[in-house]
Amino acid sequence: MGVVVALASEALRDLVGDVEGVEMVIWDGKGAPPRADEVELVVAPYSTAGLPDLSGLPALRVVQVQSAGYDGMVSQLPSPAHGDGVVLCNATGVHDDATAELALGLTLASLRGIDGAVRTRGQWLRDLKRRSLADRQVLVLGYGSIGRAIAERMVACKAVVTGVASRPRPDDLVGQVHGVDELADLLPGAEVVVVVLPHTDSTHHLVDETFLARLPDGALVVNVGRGPLLDTDAVLAHAGRLSFALDVTDPEPLPPEHPLWEAPEVLITPHLGGGTTAMLPRMAALAREQVEAYAAGLPLRNVVHDPASSTSG
Repeated sequence: MGVVVALASEALRDLVGDVEGVEMVIWDGKGAPPRADEVELVVAPYSTAGLPDLSGLPALRVVQVQSAGYDGMVSQLPSPAHGDGVVLCNATGVHDDATAELALGLTLASLRGIDGAVRTRGQWLRDLKRRSLADRQVLVLGYGSIGRAIAERMVACKAVVTGVASRPRPDDLVGQVHGVDELADLLPGAEVVVVVLPHTDSTHHLVDETFLARLPDGALVVNVGRGPLLDTDAVLAHAGRLSFALDVTDPEPLPPEHPLWEAPEVLITPHLGGGTTAMLPRMAALAREQVEAYAAGLPLRNVVHDPASSTSG
């Protein structure tokens, strides 16, 4: 008998195609999937809010999510009857291009005042002193897969890019990636900070009052990571002295009456980072690779939690 895999949609199934030794069923995360007692691998529906109810899948061994972030998802994994625990894989690589595009777009829109220009419909108001991205000192906070994709686009626009990650390392694009412990020294020279970190206990409210106070007047903070990376009260306190372009917020969704909507120099988009036409083909390629590897007994990609080893999110 072959391996039973549940995929989140017909569209994903069509692009994944047939895999030898694998039977694929469609499950949108609601109710029980077909062949629930036999499903071993689930490609879950795209969500940044968590996993669907997986408790009715006793044979489950692997969950592949469609987001790069997996906040709180490990705690939502079931304890299956086979007792080995469930492996969780994220979608590293799938959203790099789309998220990097949005980070670049938000940066350009804010620096060039595009959002303000749109609001002045009917008035020909020209501001010829807006800042160019060219020559700006850009700090990419979270220099991983998406962070590098952002840096590539910033460099193409002639920005001077500094990468920051958990540990320092050499890099062929930006020369040297700095460790997060160097942030205090780097912030006073940053004109644009792009935040693309995962949300963990150590990164919660990393961008706080102290962080923002170190930035020079007029600096721009772009958040395409997770909302709680930024302390919203600190953002409100510095809005106007600093500019903010936020694809993610805390809370999220942002209530209509929230003061962030009216804060000066704050541009907000409703968590659009990965949601483009680029997502489905890249997700399908990853899903096919994972299904083929699982069926063949080979290692999986992007494992962020594996109860059988030291890998854990």
